Amino acid sequence: MNKQNYELLEVANAAPIKMWTEGVPVEDDAKQQLINTAKMPFIFKHLAVMPDVHLGKGSTIGSVIPTHKAIIPAAVGVDIGCGMIACKTTLNAKDLPDNLGPLRAAIEKAVPHGRTPNRGGRDKGSWGDKPPTLVDEAWKSLEGTFKEITADYPKLKNTNQYKHLGTLGTGNHFIEICLDEKDAVWIMLHSGSRGVGNAIGTMFIELAKKDMQQHLCNIPDQDLAYFEEGSKYFGDYVKAVGWGQKFAKTNREIMMQHVIDAIRKIITKPFETHLEAVNCHHNYVQKETHFGEEVYVTRKGAVSAKKGELGIIPGSMGARSYIVRGLGNEESFQSCSHGAGRVMSRTKAKKLFTVEDQQRATEGVECRKDAEVIDEIPMAYKDIDAVMRAQKDLVEVMYVLKQVVCVKG
Repeated sequence: MNKQNYELLEVANAAPIKMWTEGVPVEDDAKQQLINTAKMPFIFKHLAVMPDVHLGKGSTIGSVIPTHKAIIPAAVGVDIGCGMIACKTTLNAKDLPDNLGPLRAAIEKAVPHGRTPNRGGRDKGSWGDKPPTLVDEAWKSLEGTFKEITADYPKLKNTNQYKHLGTLGTGNHFIEICLDEKDAVWIMLHSGSRGVGNAIGTMFIELAKKDMQQHLCNIPDQDLAYFEEGSKYFGDYVKAVGWGQKFAKTNREIMMQHVIDAIRKIITKPFETHLEAVNCHHNYVQKETHFGEEVYVTRKGAVSAKKGELGIIPGSMGARSYIVRGLGNEESFQSCSHGAGRVMSRTKAKKLFTVEDQQRATEGVECRKDAEVIDEIPMAYKDIDAVMRAQKDLVEVMYVLKQVVCVKG
C-alpha cells in the first residue's frame, strides 16, 4: 500500500484534519480556521485540506468540508459555483497572429468584464439593456426556478442576474488563450455566479447567523453559522445554492462561445473546438456518497477529482496551469486544489510590488500590466509546481498550459 501523502493534524474535541501541504507554506491563521471548522459537531470523518489552502471568511479557501445533515453557508461562500471552463482547439501556436493585441481586444469586446463602481449609470461589466441571443436562450432555463426563489426572497430580484449572465466579473476572474506542451491552442476562463450568487450567499450567511443567535449556539466563529437539515432555511438554501451553481456553469458556457466567436473574427483559418473540454466548479456544495454514507460535501476552493474525471488547476498571470485527471482518492473525498492559492492579501501585494514588477512577471503574455492588476501578480501566489507536487496522489497531469493572452476583469 502506498504511503499517504497527507499530514495529519489532530486537536482535542475536533475531527481529524488531513493536509496535502507538503512543501507549501500554510499560515497559522489558516490552521486555526481549519481547527475551528473541525470542531463543528456535524463534520463527517475528517477535513481534507488542499495545498493551495489560505485564510478565508469563516473557513479556509482550499478545504473540503464533508458534513452530516448540515451546511455552513459561509463555507460555500458568496462566489457560488465559481469555477473554470477550458477547451482544446485544433489551432496551433503558428496559427496565432504575431501581434496578439487585436485578439485580446476582440475578446474584451465580446465579453463584458470588470465593473463600474458608480451605480448611477450602466455597469460596464453587464450587458446593459440588450443581452445577446445566447443569453436570452440560456436565461429561459434558469428563469422558472429563480421566480420560485424570489417569491420567498424578493430582495434577490434586484441583482442584475439576467444582465450578468455571460459576463466575467472582477478580481481573479480571467479569460486566457493558452498553449500546451505540443503548442495546441486552448481557451480557458474563470468565473462564477456574479452578482446574484453574491446576493444569495450573503443573504443566507446572515440568516444563518441570526438563526444561531436565537438558539444561543456556542460556535468558535460566527461565520461558521449553519443550517441543519429540516430547519426553516435549509431546504431554501439548498435550492438557491443549486440554482446559483447552475447559473455559474451556464455563465461560463456562454462566455466560452462568445470567446470562440471572437477568435474566429481574428483568425480566419477554420478550426474546431472541444477536442478536450471541462467545466468544473470550485466553490460549491452538493450531496455525495463517501465511505458508504450520503453526506454534503462543501468544496471551498477545491475541485472534484473522481477517478478519471477531468479538472483544471490554474496558476496565476504568467504561471503555468494544469489540466488534470482525478485519481479518485477517497481520503481527500475525491478532491484536488483549485489553483495556486494566495500567499499574501491583495492589499499587501499592491504595497509590495510595482508596475515594473508586474511587467517582468508577465513578460511574453498579452495582458494588462497596469497598477490595477498588481494584486494578481504571480508572486502574490504560491508556487504552482510545489502545489502540484503536494497532490500527486490526488491527480495526474494531462496537459500543462502556458498563457499567451490574458483578459482580466
